[in-house]
Amino acid sequence: MPETHGTARPPRLYTTTEVARLFRVDPKTVTRWVRTGQLRALRTPGGHARILADDVDAALAGLTQPPPARGG
Repeated sequence: MPETHGTARPPRLYTTTEVARLFRVDPKTVTRWVRTGQLRALRTPGGHARILADDVDAALAGLTQPPPARGG
């Protein structure tokens, strides 16, 4: 059996700005999605949100599409 210690890659994480660019919305919209639970996020020690790439990919595929940004 092959050794697997230390070979697992850390998950790819996106910043709210990166997610905003992918969805073509304002970063504050992504922050709201995280705050309301529409996107899951991890928090850095400094309190910044990081969103798992798998969750972003699923949302982009329309599986868990966050609501569109409010017009205005």
